[in-house]
Amino acid sequence: MDKIFIEGLEVFSLIGVYDWERVATQRLMVDVTLYTDLSKAGQSDNVNDTLNYAEVANCIELAAKTSEFELIEALASAMINAIFAQFSVAKITLKLSKPDILTNAVNVAVELTRENAD
Repeated sequence: MDKIFIEGLEVFSLIGVYDWERVATQRLMVDVTLYTDLSKAGQSDNVNDTLNYAEVANCIELAAKTSEFELIEALASAMINAIFAQFSVAKITLKLSKPDILTNAVNVAVELTRENAD
C-alpha cells in the first residue's frame, strides 16, 4: 500500500480536562500517514488522481478548530473519522501531540491507527 505523509501540521484546539485549559485554544501538532493507492497518479501525473494533501490538512485543521474535546484521544479519533468521511483512504495512522502541556517533558502524544470499514 502506498502512503502520503503530512508531518508537523500545527493546529489549534480547545482541548484539556483542567479548567485553565478550557479558556483558550492550545497548540497541537499532527503527523498523519494516509494509506492509499497512488499508482494512477504515478502514471498520469494528474492531481485529480491522488489525494490533495492541502485539503486533507484543512480537514484536520477544521476538526481541531471546531472541537471541544477534553482528551487528545477523542480529538485524534474525530480527525481520523473526518478524513475517512471526505477522502478515499484505506488506512490512517495519526499522531496527535500536545507539546506544551508538561513543563518537564518535550511532548505528550497519542497515535491511533484505523482502517476504513468501507
